[in-house]
Amino acid sequence: MLTELKACFMEAYDDNQDGKIDIRELAQLLPMEENFLLLFRFDNPLESSVEFMKIWREYDTDGSGYIEADELKNFLRDLLKEAKKINDVSEDKLIEYTDTMLQVFDANKDGRLQLSEMAKLLPVKENFLCRQVFKGATKLTKDDIERVFALYDRDNNGTIENEELRGFLKDLLELVKKDYDAQDLLDFEETILRGVDYNQDGKINKKELTMILLAISKHNQEEESSA
Repeated sequence: MLTELKACFMEAYDDNQDGKIDIRELAQLLPMEENFLLLFRFDNPLESSVEFMKIWREYDTDGSGYIEADELKNFLRDLLKEAKKINDVSEDKLIEYTDTMLQVFDANKDGRLQLSEMAKLLPVKENFLCRQVFKGATKLTKDDIERVFALYDRDNNGTIENEELRGFLKDLLELVKKDYDAQDLLDFEETILRGVDYNQDGKINKKELTMILLAISKHNQEEESSA
């Protein structure tokens, strides 16, 4: 019976017939408002992970390293206002929306969203570090490094720091780890800075970024050679 039910379910909602339910297919299952919340960000992704980390800091109000239910509720309220979909939504409705979003994105079912779970709810246009240029197929050029630096140095002050640095590290961490939380990011930050931050200012300058990007490119080339 379960097999039959699954087959019927996939036939009804797996529009592209790839054996998976993607975000747009999943949205068909949800009530109208939750459907809208789910799709709004996917149709309007953030420019970069720097913006993501700024939003994370804004809504992780207790600094716990997680977006808990109340914090998620505040995020969804502001998201609805930002989309001009609704200006005044009842607390009961917001609780409903929050519960639905937790059911969809809280993969480990601990009642809150860790970094990697929130990243699925709040996607960015592109993880620039996933581009082919970092996979060893082509030589990393000075222009490539300049583009990456400009992507993360949002205030143009010549260093990647604070949310800029954490946005860069989030993108870097995603290359090696599917599920990650704020502690993983913190540990990763300490490891990276220990390796490249020679002036120990807690920031990354262009020369230090170049070392990281060359190391990524070299690692990917070695992996391709051994494959």
